Amino acid sequence: MLDLKFIRDNIELVKTAIKNKNESADLEKIIELDQKRRDIIGKVEELKALRNKVSEEIAKKKKNKENADKEIANMKEVGDQIGAFDEDLRSVMEALNHHLLRIPNVPHSSVPVGPNEEHNVTVREWGDIPQQGFEPKAHWDLGEKLGMIDLPAGAKITGSGFYVLKGWGARLQRALVQFMLNTHTADGFTEIIPPVLANGDTMTGTGQLPKLAEDMYYLKEDDLYLIPTAEVPVTNIHKQEIIAEEALPLYYVAFTPCFRREAGAAGKDTRGILRVHQFDKVELVKIVHPDKSYDELETLLAQAEKIVQALKIPYRVRMLATGDLSFAAAKCYDIEIWAAGVGKYLEVSSVSNFEDFQARRMNTRFKGKDDKKPRFVHTLNGSGTALPRLLAAVMENYQTDYGTIVVPEVLRPYMNGLAEITGRE
Repeated sequence: MLDLKFIRDNIELVKTAIKNKNESADLEKIIELDQKRRDIIGKVEELKALRNKVSEEIAKKKKNKENADKEIANMKEVGDQIGAFDEDLRSVMEALNHHLLRIPNVPHSSVPVGPNEEHNVTVREWGDIPQQGFEPKAHWDLGEKLGMIDLPAGAKITGSGFYVLKGWGARLQRALVQFMLNTHTADGFTEIIPPVLANGDTMTGTGQLPKLAEDMYYLKEDDLYLIPTAEVPVTNIHKQEIIAEEALPLYYVAFTPCFRREAGAAGKDTRGILRVHQFDKVELVKIVHPDKSYDELETLLAQAEKIVQALKIPYRVRMLATGDLSFAAAKCYDIEIWAAGVGKYLEVSSVSNFEDFQARRMNTRFKGKDDKKPRFVHTLNGSGTALPRLLAAVMENYQTDYGTIVVPEVLRPYMNGLAEITGRE
């Protein structure tokens, strides 16, 4: 959420941000409601001052044993007026909040301007795309042959967009999870196991609601949502809190299932496990001092890159253009890894700085020794990484011409030293 004063003082900047993010919001209504809010507050303050004055007059008359009925009647009238204005203010604030929640974050000045992903900028590339000397198979063919991925079972159990990992597929993913968690905790992240259900206030805090309501799985009877990412519960650990400045930065890592309806994504990546409704992910969250958030963004990106570098998978880092930037992010990098079987780059991590956009929604602040009042923290997150596409890329890049899969060296300790998957478990 943007600060009202910031909106008033930077109205053209906010208008441009809304346009460049392909969003829509009623700024004129916000300015109108804000003026009403300030007018009401001003009138209430005047009435409260009058009430204080009348109260003093009543106290003086009672002390002198004089009749104060007129003043008491006036004070009741003033109290009624204050009550009516308070009701008006609640109504105005409700409408104002409704519109404020629909204004996206303002992109950082370094973000390239463009309407879609075609305007994203490649920041760097790492590794060489493997020349395998044979026609590499896609992960769904490998997974079927080696008994690692069972797509029909997922569809039978639940429906399209769900899958079953079994045998070496399940063990390879478990190895990836353990490797990532060990790597990130060694880098100073505290491991978290959060709930995978969140209430509406929590989903609003990180910006999923109201913008992405149609993409969420909602349990109507319980008024709860299945989380689309661990970012939601982990960042909200500190909602409605004032953190001591010396406690910053806070680094968290969590492994959770994630649930997304993928509304509007029909027809995209329908084969295999590249776009599914339930998937596992290791998520990194940082809560930091606002003066350090962009340094922390670069560090977070490097920490996510460390995973794919250790797996020796070629990748590229892309800075997202305004039109591809999420509703809540001020700046975002995507890590896209090469998958030989499908012959393209796959996004496995988005590393974002939200500045104080989420913190304002969550009311998460910090206070230093010299601060007169608390300030909002900055929040960041990044996938460390998402597993279906990473698993697919490992399988496709490490396949051999005779249909087996070499286990990456860094994962072998987590698979009892297994060097190659040669058949069904």
